[in-house]
Amino acid sequence: MRKDGPLWALGAMSGTSLDGVDAAMVKTDGVTIQGFGPKAYRPYSDDEQATIRAALGQWPGDPAVAAAAEVVENAHAELLSRFTGADVLGFHGQTLAHDPAGRGTHQCGNGALLAQVLDLPTVWDFRSSDVTMGGQGAPLAPFFHHALARYIGATEPLAFLNLGGVGNITLVDPSTPTPETPGGLLAFDTGPANAPLNDMMLARFGKPRDEDGALAADGEVDEQFINLFLQAPWFDAPPPKSLDRNAFPDLVEMTGLLAHADAAATLTALAAACVAQAQIHFPAPVERILVTGGGRHNPVMMGELRRRIPVRIDPVEDVGLDGDMLEAQAFAYLAVRVLRKLPTSGPDTTGAPTLVGGGQISRPDPADAS
Repeated sequence: MRKDGPLWALGAMSGTSLDGVDAAMVKTDGVTIQGFGPKAYRPYSDDEQATIRAALGQWPGDPAVAAAAEVVENAHAELLSRFTGADVLGFHGQTLAHDPAGRGTHQCGNGALLAQVLDLPTVWDFRSSDVTMGGQGAPLAPFFHHALARYIGATEPLAFLNLGGVGNITLVDPSTPTPETPGGLLAFDTGPANAPLNDMMLARFGKPRDEDGALAADGEVDEQFINLFLQAPWFDAPPPKSLDRNAFPDLVEMTGLLAHADAAATLTALAAACVAQAQIHFPAPVERILVTGGGRHNPVMMGELRRRIPVRIDPVEDVGLDGDMLEAQAFAYLAVRVLRKLPTSGPDTTGAPTLVGGGQISRPDPADAS
């Protein structure tokens, strides 16, 4: 493998929405982005999703973890084996539990096993080092967001908003030369996004999501419910900060008295209201918010964002990026940073006291240190 210059990195991400595995290739030297390559998606079946869901909130050694890890590893191996030409794999794994102030963070899936199966150097366990150093371990995409802002030629401060199971936002000053430059980034989780809506749809209808916001479009938002929820102390806590997917376990149950459409409308609006509330933590206004993640496919959620936030809000596709693959691309980029011994997080993104380079490196042949 080349010691310097750009590499073709393959990244894989299985997010908290539990829909499946995204994989994508990025050409990068770990600082700048030279281009994007092939990409693919492999959904989890209903049974696979149920197996993973049964392990949510569990830690290594707990009863359901081994079965979930097997599903995650097999799904990744099946998808990633379709790719050729990669120099390194960035494997995130599936987050089952996240408690940075307590037990740590747990992403199931063995990167060393994938390195052998795929015959490809694999960077994995990206979050543990940051948590060990006192950081939140999340979000980890911000260093990639900085590179993206420069790649698209942005000149004014902007934000990348990821609406997955949990929402997170990255404020980027593209005038700074690198992501570790002081003042270049601020990142934090905004609050629940698609996870409670998806959980409500599953509980009430056996469906994984409110497709295209169809149910929410027929409902009325309970603003009193939202205002009450936003009084939780977590929203006033200064960033950086992060959330577990199930940090508010009673949220869906709290909507139990709402009619189906009203519950969908309220949980959809709640995701946007959490982002609007997050503006109290912005050090300065941003010119534009670019939205990535599954939430941008929901026109009702996007409409709520635009109604509540007086800033230009667009899907990342408007600047030529792929919002379905951004997280996978991020871990491809981060994998090269780990190989090059560059930091992957720091005080303004995870709250770690210093810059941190996360990730284990596993090679197909342990004797190969090239």
